Amino acid sequence: MDKMTSQERVLKAINHKEPDRVPLDLNGHRSSGIMVQAYKELRNYLGLPPSALFIYDFIQQLALVEDDVLDVVGADVVEISHDFYKKEDYWQDWQLQDGTPCKIPSFIRVERVHDGSVVYGDESQVICIQKNGCLYFEQTHFPLKDSDDMTFERLPYYLQQIMWCRLGIPPAPAAFDKEGFEIMRANAQALRKSTERAIYATFGGNLLEIGQFSFRIDNFLCELAANPKRVHTYLEKLTEFHLDNLRRYLGAVGEYVDIIGFGDDLGMQTGPQISPAMYREFFKPRHRLLWQYAKKLCPHIKISLHCCGSVYPLLKDLIEAGLDVINPVQFNCKDMELSRLKQEFGRDLAFWGGGCDTREILPRGTPEQIREHVRKNIQIMSRGGGFVFQQVHNIMADVPPENIVAMFEAAR
Repeated sequence: MDKMTSQERVLKAINHKEPDRVPLDLNGHRSSGIMVQAYKELRNYLGLPPSALFIYDFIQQLALVEDDVLDVVGADVVEISHDFYKKEDYWQDWQLQDGTPCKIPSFIRVERVHDGSVVYGDESQVICIQKNGCLYFEQTHFPLKDSDDMTFERLPYYLQQIMWCRLGIPPAPAAFDKEGFEIMRANAQALRKSTERAIYATFGGNLLEIGQFSFRIDNFLCELAANPKRVHTYLEKLTEFHLDNLRRYLGAVGEYVDIIGFGDDLGMQTGPQISPAMYREFFKPRHRLLWQYAKKLCPHIKISLHCCGSVYPLLKDLIEAGLDVINPVQFNCKDMELSRLKQEFGRDLAFWGGGCDTREILPRGTPEQIREHVRKNIQIMSRGGGFVFQQVHNIMADVPPENIVAMFEAAR
């Protein structure tokens, strides 16, 4: 088989055909990345020049992985914001808690306080905090937690008081307006011209999760059961908001990208957060509406859902709603065995992830244990295509660089 470009390799795999080799992903989206501490050590281990350490996902403290590292590991995917590490005026100086100098997006207004670092909302409320000794930011403000709002006419304002919406990845703070879309289009066009890798556009469009971020998870789960009419009203407003943004977003970048990423963590370690019946009532029709609309706007595009946890009972419904690709394939959760997933859903669903366990094997295994683990998983998942290799979610701060290298060497 002739050698493929990275874009060809990824597209062939997610169209359920075997490419020349399994495509690899590192930092192609916000859940296949690497925390800044591990990234610093990886560059040093590889003998690469020190990086300014661009933290593009401020909440999770993920580094924007530069081209030299992507070349070494053989990555086949880049996120639409990939080239932003080259834009000097986009960044401001910051420091990790251990004093390591780094860069964060210049639009983020973060302040040091006695017990950590905080970001404020529009009414001087603390919306998130990184406490001393913690490696990431935690949400502290839930705009609808104590609200009796029944119409949600102020939904866009509420969303801006949520850390996950306010502190977006590049090109944020470019907004979904004329000027913002001109920036997005220009950046996507330039990236398409400069890379042979597949381009992943992270859109979001979260439903269950945005409800949890708005009301707080315990309250939203109670609302689903106790006040379904109110939740339907909320989700209708939220879906309308997403559809309008999706239309404008794909109008700006759609012709340049290969995969559009949605998100909704529906699972826990032991099963879905909600029953299949509740998923079908509240979320499946709205997922279908969003995903079919994306395909109507850009027929070539593939729909990916980042969905953590044990979601085996929901996979048939997700496929029926129009899903092409699921990530991160958390196979150490209940009913998520790789062989079972591949056998039952491999004809209809491409698996983006499930290549290496990040909970035990990657941080604590030996390089040889990791190689054996990766080869076994690839043997199961790669037959007939339908598989893009990445570790199960982001690489955490404590993962030794030799283990990261062993994982990608085995995958290649």
